[in-house]
Amino acid sequence: MRLAPWFLLLAVAPASAGELRIGAAAVVITPPAGTPMAGYYSARAAEGVHDDLFAKALVLEKDGVKAALVALDLISTTRGLVEEARREITKSTGTPGVNIMISATHSHTGPILSGRGVRESFLGGGTDLAQRYVAELPTKIARAVEQADKALKPARLSLGRGKEETIAFNRRYHMKDGTVGWNPGKLNPNILKPAGTIDPEVPVAYFESADKKPLATYVNYAVHLDNVGGLQISADMPYTLSKLLAEFKGPDMVTVYTTGCCGDVNHINVYWAEPQKGHENAARMGIVLAAEVLRTWPGLKAVEPGALRIKRQTVPLPLPKITADDVSKAQDVVNRLKDAGAKKPTFLEQVQAFKVLDVQGREGKPNEVEVQVVALGRDVAWVSLPGEIFVELGLAIKQDSPFKYTFLAELANGSIGYIPSRRAYPQGNYEVVSARCAEGSGEILVATALKMLKELYAENGK
Repeated sequence: MRLAPWFLLLAVAPASAGELRIGAAAVVITPPAGTPMAGYYSARAAEGVHDDLFAKALVLEKDGVKAALVALDLISTTRGLVEEARREITKSTGTPGVNIMISATHSHTGPILSGRGVRESFLGGGTDLAQRYVAELPTKIARAVEQADKALKPARLSLGRGKEETIAFNRRYHMKDGTVGWNPGKLNPNILKPAGTIDPEVPVAYFESADKKPLATYVNYAVHLDNVGGLQISADMPYTLSKLLAEFKGPDMVTVYTTGCCGDVNHINVYWAEPQKGHENAARMGIVLAAEVLRTWPGLKAVEPGALRIKRQTVPLPLPKITADDVSKAQDVVNRLKDAGAKKPTFLEQVQAFKVLDVQGREGKPNEVEVQVVALGRDVAWVSLPGEIFVELGLAIKQDSPFKYTFLAELANGSIGYIPSRRAYPQGNYEVVSARCAEGSGEILVATALKMLKELYAENGK
């Protein structure tokens, strides 16, 4: 029998018992010019590229168990996209689909994802360019994970948290007329006070090789990415964040940015008169967030990782109630949008119409969504949530999570849109009108996530 050369034997040698290995990679997923763009209620198509969009993958391996954490510079994820990407990743790396978390950063300057709903179809999701883009996306996501998997090497994990309160603001406000306003405008004299809070925490996970070379930094923050607008493709604030951290730690380090629970949080300070939009404000936010990560760096604490364990659960979320009259009105709104000579519906009429038609399309079947938890020992856990989650729901998970560091990645493993807190439903306005789930759905997700977090924490203590 002919033996393999010694250097090949070393290359395929399994990880030592108890050793953490990680690999990271980034693959460009920028769409071609002309691709319909996501984020708003009007049709637009990409005319150029300010900065590329990426699929960024972080693969963890411990004692033969693998997990992949993937962040996409996209508006959202769909269930079909995630399942197809998981199948391809499993084929190429052997990582089970249940161990793969795929989330989106919520950039409003990326492509429409066909298959998300009626609004996306209406605004170009059915075009050849949009459908071709989504069809090719799972392979690109799998390529990122495959490259990260091939780069697996022994690694050290350090954890820390910063605090940044100047670039995120609750966008719902109590108004003087007794209503709750949404994005009421800068220096609006009718504002009384915010109707909610923010989550200022900046948790950071830093991975370096055994010889202390930077491998990856995982950063999480709760703020909408809607600075840029326009017709240029852009990852928004994470572009600057990644560029600056790479300047500090080297170009080979991959920065994986994920969005925390920010369904009711954006970047607009209504008490400041200066405009906050465009690439300039995206860069300003990226500089501020990068600075906070860098301030956190000296306080990062190396941890001895325990077992890598993963749980996920499919959760049925009830639908909001709609009537036959609601459906009739929704169809009328869409018809008026198609007719250039008709009276244009109001913004909230459009929001309500597309929501009603999506809910009708479910034929009474509840939303089947996924909550997933990836835990490494008893120090750190990553949680996926399937939509734009109100900040107080995320804070409730963090408050009761037994893990010292809990990263929350929203818009993950598929998304059903806005998921407000129970408290917000009577207040109404945009997010509540848009919600494809009934009151109490967010609290169901909180309870599900906490149950799994506590179970994994207990298992990792054995």
